[in-house]
Amino acid sequence: MTVVEARPTSFGLEGLLGSTHPRLETPPLVTGPPGPCGCGCALTEETSYGFDVEWFAEHVLKTPLDPWERRAVIHGGELLPDTDAEGRAKPRFRKLLILVARQQGKTFLVKVLILFWQFIERWPMILATSTNLSYAKEVWADAVNLAESIPDLACDVPKGGVRKAAGEECLTAVDPEDPAKTSRYKIAASNRKGGRSLSIDRLALDELREHPDWSAWGAAYHAMNAKPFGQVVAITNMGDDTSVVLDSLREEALRFIETGKGDRRLGLLEWSAPEGSDPEDPHALAMANPNIGHRTDIEDLLADARRAKVNGGEELNTFLTEILCIRVKHMNPAVNPEKWAANLDPGVLTGLRNVGLVLDVSLDARHASLVAAAVLPSDDPDVLRVRVEVIAAWEGEKCLSDLRRELPGHVKKIKPKVLGWMPNGPAAAVAAKLTTRKGARSPWLPAGTQIVEITSEITAVCMGFVDVIDSNEIVHSGDPLLDAHVLGAEKLMRGDAYVFTRKGTGHVDCAYAAAGAVHLARTLPASVGKPRLVVARTTD
Repeated sequence: MTVVEARPTSFGLEGLLGSTHPRLETPPLVTGPPGPCGCGCALTEETSYGFDVEWFAEHVLKTPLDPWERRAVIHGGELLPDTDAEGRAKPRFRKLLILVARQQGKTFLVKVLILFWQFIERWPMILATSTNLSYAKEVWADAVNLAESIPDLACDVPKGGVRKAAGEECLTAVDPEDPAKTSRYKIAASNRKGGRSLSIDRLALDELREHPDWSAWGAAYHAMNAKPFGQVVAITNMGDDTSVVLDSLREEALRFIETGKGDRRLGLLEWSAPEGSDPEDPHALAMANPNIGHRTDIEDLLADARRAKVNGGEELNTFLTEILCIRVKHMNPAVNPEKWAANLDPGVLTGLRNVGLVLDVSLDARHASLVAAAVLPSDDPDVLRVRVEVIAAWEGEKCLSDLRRELPGHVKKIKPKVLGWMPNGPAAAVAAKLTTRKGARSPWLPAGTQIVEITSEITAVCMGFVDVIDSNEIVHSGDPLLDAHVLGAEKLMRGDAYVFTRKGTGHVDCAYAAAGAVHLARTLPASVGKPRLVVARTTD
């Protein structure tokens, strides 16, 4: 094995190397005396095809694997005793997840595996997918150029064996000992069509974190159903709440690692920093970036880490997922958690005449929130602070029917100046309770309370809510529901403005209701009365 020498770094970090060993790993089934892997495991050339991949990269492709890549192919290439008619062994992992930070050599590793599967193991159909077809095509083109530049591989590519037509890209190799046996390497986009109509032996998935649903996985992975010796290798960095497929497979793999129960043919090799790590911790960076000291400069990563910590928000979350390989809830949060925490001031909303009360409903109609807000009295006319409190919340299948029944009681008790709602959103499901004939008045509305529809100002409502949080002009009591929804709100851009997205981030109806209540409270005429209202949240 060729070892790449580490480059020295300054600032007291000389000799720091990225971790060859993944922080989280599905242990091998093979047990016994330590084998040639060098990590203390018992894997050998007979129990892992990874040793052959290592030899192929160094002696045929003339580009040795980096230490972490060697570890990945040896542990990910573990074999079971079963063999097919061609004498090829069944991979222990039918599904293999490899998680590692950006720019550590993932693409090169995929390319090596594909060429090994095609020219050494001779699997009939190999498919590689990416969320962007142009990326998959770029890797395919590099693999073709490499194969054509190496005589030992080029001689297996027949005339017409490279098809470059758009949508039909295919590299074909022929077994010289049996010309009837061919191996094809094709590419496809990660969507509901990628892989359909094919029968796949080996599948390489790039950036699994970008799969927001199961359509692309179902199209490609289930094309291996008739291939008991099939294997899918998914290489990616960490994702967020929208990474539906990655989250599901990773959680199942972690469950097997922790308990030994579950899918033993689902493997995880994860180079990542522990959750909560300081982005400027060199050792945390080394856990997620195994090529530090080889091809990755720790000083560059530390400079990016310092800037991300200062700027926070999307930049910090991007650094955490792509460089530290840490799971984050949202990539583009609307509210800075530190700013929200700075507005914490436990207390109750006391009796101000101009109370704004807003109702909102979740997209799946399984949760609804009623939130009140009022401007606090101040001796300084330039200081405008608003207290916001959750009045009630409903959840479950009977959420909307319970809301309709109980809403009048809450409104009667609070006697708000305005009761607001957003008719262009999910709250339209309770429209009959909130709308009347023109000129008529709902019998359950207290005297002095008006119903207000919040329509075209939605972007102003959401952005204004974030602005008052950033400006320390809001007061809240740390309600767990409000905290969860506000900190779970993610930006959905509409041109240069944004609203809170309702898809893929959990419920955010309490954040919408709070934003609307603050908006109404701030736009109502200032009028302070003697305290007559103490509200407390109720949950049904």
